[in-house]
Amino acid sequence: MPVRNKSCQTRTGLCLGRRQRPGAGPATYGCRRNKNRSLYSSASAGFTLLEIFIVITIILILLSIAIPSYRHSVVRARETVLRENLFVLRKTIEEFTLDKKRPPFSLGELVAEDYFRTLPPDITGTADSWQEEYCDLLLSPEQSSTGLCDVRSGSVGVSSEGTPYNTW
Repeated sequence: MPVRNKSCQTRTGLCLGRRQRPGAGPATYGCRRNKNRSLYSSASAGFTLLEIFIVITIILILLSIAIPSYRHSVVRARETVLRENLFVLRKTIEEFTLDKKRPPFSLGELVAEDYFRTLPPDITGTADSWQEEYCDLLLSPEQSSTGLCDVRSGSVGVSSEGTPYNTW
């Protein structure tokens, strides 16, 4: 086992020579140095090409595992935002209908009546792609007319669950 020697400094701080004699006091011998090389020679510094290739291979393997997982989580996050936006839009249409005793004529009327500052974006990234659905359903007895009753995504894409976005 290497012995620490305070008087002899090597790169690792350990003396790799002979062992100290017990009770001999501070040892000044034991570290051997090649007279042609310094303790920090350029031959022992740096990494070998093999070590660099191994590290790069490990990094690439970890990336090949992480990137598909990251992409899947991004898609799931966008789908969660779409579900939340649809919930908020439908709830706001219902609140407008109960407040004004009539449904809105369009999503733009929700913005004009200050129910929204701006419309939330669809999964396509724009607020213009929402599909408005009109129906004759009356939500309350005081309601006098019909109009916008539901909203769906304008995207033709398919979710990670296999259902089209425009059927949500």
